[in-house]
Amino acid sequence: MNWLLLIIAGLFEVLFAFCLGKAKETTGTESNAWYLGFLLSLIMSMSLLIKAAQSLPLGTAYVVWTGIGAVGTVLVGILFFKDPVTLWRLFFLTTLIGSIIGLKTLGN
Repeated sequence: MNWLLLIIAGLFEVLFAFCLGKAKETTGTESNAWYLGFLLSLIMSMSLLIKAAQSLPLGTAYVVWTGIGAVGTVLVGILFFKDPVTLWRLFFLTTLIGSIIGLKTLGN
């Protein structure tokens, strides 16, 4: 169950990065709504990370949470914010995913 909470926490991390990107693209009330979404996503992400880290190894939980956020944010950037897609970027994204899987496997 705590691994599921950690995955959801990572997805909320991706959501708060998405909200931050959308807030940067907008102005006024719309921008404020995206900043509110950022804050709510941040609170949810941190709360779930804290809960998951109570029973999972801290180092592993933190790396998996950060990794989900990093991979997800790169993908969000590519899909929604026209970030560049290069061979090296995809290569390092793949190595990051492999490292996260390795840490999860060893840090169970």
